[in-house]
Amino acid sequence: MQLIDGKEIARQIKAEIAAETAQIKNSGGKTPHLAAVLVGHDGGSETYVSHKVKACEECGFNSTLIRYENTVEEWELLEKIDELNRNADIDGFIVQLPLPGHISEQKIIEAIDFRKDVDGFHPVNVGRMAIGLPCFISATPAGILELLKRYKIETVGKHCVVLGRSNIVGKPVATLMMQKATPGDATVTVCHSRSKNLKEMCLQADIIIAALGQPGFLKASMVKKDVVVIDVGTTRIPSSQTKSGYRLVGDVLFDEVAPLASFITPVPGGVGPMTIVSLMKNTLLASKGEIY
Repeated sequence: MQLIDGKEIARQIKAEIAAETAQIKNSGGKTPHLAAVLVGHDGGSETYVSHKVKACEECGFNSTLIRYENTVEEWELLEKIDELNRNADIDGFIVQLPLPGHISEQKIIEAIDFRKDVDGFHPVNVGRMAIGLPCFISATPAGILELLKRYKIETVGKHCVVLGRSNIVGKPVATLMMQKATPGDATVTVCHSRSKNLKEMCLQADIIIAALGQPGFLKASMVKKDVVVIDVGTTRIPSSQTKSGYRLVGDVLFDEVAPLASFITPVPGGVGPMTIVSLMKNTLLASKGEIY
């Protein structure tokens, strides 16, 4: 079993981005600028956004954090998005999800200029990804593919089972894994809460990408020997062993599954760091105007 070290790969990529950014600046080019809009005080969102701000510093980017309380009205948020769309200095921006119930997440996503949509959630970017055109690919799926690529994990002709059908991970990663690309060219099965014979499906898989948000869902009895396991799950559970009072667990029962796997990502330290660094890559691309 080989552990897929997302922290180390992310460190390498950040160094590569920082070197390219320094070169751009030294040549008189524009410093990439990422903005993030954070609504409320959700613990997970706070942590994630703070990691993004830190990553911008490490990559040599400018960053702007815009905060609102949970009581912000939808029209106020839409006005801010329009302002960011028109701000030529900001290359890309994200609105951190989830949003309060009185705000339509889809309306917010569609209001973002797709040319600045470095999260890759806008329907234009999703549609272009689906047919293999240049676009901003959503950060978590892009990070997963980068891990497969850097660890030289064979995907051509392999059976990949994706657990979960979310618009953020499940659907896009399934699309990317089946495309004519490297990584890609896999035979993909998407399983979800309505799937039957799920255990049998998993037992046929050469690669399993678990993105259900159900802690410890994938067990040893559900995988075959030498399977590649990518665990996207990050659920906070109470813990008396940590300062924060919680710990992160994945969708995979790691101690059970790891001995059977040829490659496996840990939680934390696997896919998570790659999500942040993929956002940095998209911001650099936006700054350079290489997609649109």
